[in-house]
This record gives sequence, structure tokens and C-alpha cells, in this order.
Amino acid sequence: MIRRLLPLLCCFTALSLHAAPATFAEAKRLAWPLYEQQSTEFYCGCKYSGNRVDLRSCGYTPRKNANRAQRIEWEHIVPAWVIGHQRQCWQKGGRKNCAANDAQFRRAEADLHNLVPSIGEVNGDRSNYSFAWLPQKPHQYGQCETVVDFKARKVMPRPAIRGMIARTYFYMADRYKLRLSKQDRQLYEAWSKAYPPKVWEQQRNQQVACVMGWGNHHVGSVDLSACRKNP
Repeated sequence: MIRRLLPLLCCFTALSLHAAPATFAEAKRLAWPLYEQQSTEFYCGCKYSGNRVDLRSCGYTPRKNANRAQRIEWEHIVPAWVIGHQRQCWQKGGRKNCAANDAQFRRAEADLHNLVPSIGEVNGDRSNYSFAWLPQKPHQYGQCETVVDFKARKVMPRPAIRGMIARTYFYMADRYKLRLSKQDRQLYEAWSKAYPPKVWEQQRNQQVACVMGWGNHHVGSVDLSACRKNP
């Protein structure tokens, strides 16, 4: 139980200042070394090696799809569905059309500040559901504290990541001109206040900034001069 509540990120690979990824595929390639040393997935705090999840490390029990539960997938905290549904390109052909023809969507889809490693089953269950407070006690995934309400289409994340989720939503809304509902904004303001940035989130912000070229100012300031220059 104690191990499961350890910070999501404790250490990082030293990364070079890099051009921001242009596509989601490139972002996923760059994300692997970013998380390599700590190798802890987002929603449940499981450890992983390569693409394989150590389910015992966080007491995870597959809900339905054991095969998908054992692999890491890259999850958008703010779903691509949410990003795309506020753009005209989605109405003319969905995510595929947006990725092919909308440069702003591609930049948002590839933003590493919004990308985290997730247990595949939880990534699939979360779908494009919004985050919320839920009355249910965690039970769906063994000792994992994340809750998915399929009927309400809502997800309650574990406490350790609620503040980071809130600050990521604020960042994405600012940078890509996304609209947040009054209800969502109030929730994320409450979460950001209740769960202020810890050292691991600040470290992640610095390291992602070294790849992207800028940080999430809702987390704190970054020092790009501290990034190693590409040879």
C-alpha cells in the first residue's frame, strides 16, 4: 500500500533541448525515454518495464481485459476527442481528418505536457470521459484508487494525480484555446488548490520543457538553460 502511494515521478533521464514533436507518433517515441528511469504509470501507480506492466507492484486486478491491462499505452489527460470536438476538422472526418489537416490539432495531440503512460485497460475504460468527484469507493481494479463510472461517463482519479490533472487542463485550455465548462473549471480550481505541485510534478515539468521548449506555468517556472543542448 505504501509503495503504491509513492510519488508518480522520482527521477528522470537527462534530456536535451529538443524541437516539440510534430505528430502524436513522434510524441510517443519521445515520451518513452522521458519516463524510463521512474517507469511508473499514471492512473494506478504501477511500475512497468518496457511495455509490460507489473500489476503486482500496485495490487492491480484486471476488470475485464487482462491482456490490455498488462501493457502501457500513452494517454492524453485532456482527450484528443475533447480537443478535436472544439475544432471544425472533427466535423468533417473525426480525429483522422484533424491529424491530417489541422496543424493546431496536431500540435495539441502531440503535446507532451498532456501525455502520460497508462495501463492499457484503464486508458480504454477512461475513454473520453471527463473527470469528477464520485461517491463510489475504489474497487474495479483491485487496489488501484481510480474509479470509472461508465453510466455517468465520469472518472475519479486517485488523489496523487488530481492536482496535476487540473493544471494540465488549465495549461491545455490556455495554450490551445480550449473551452472549459464552469463546472469543470470549479472542480479543477479546487483540485489544484487541494493538491499543489509536489517536487515530482515540478521535475516532470522541467524535463518535459526540455523536450517541448516550454513549460506549464500552472505548475511553476522552468529553466531552459539547464537543458543539455543537442550536439
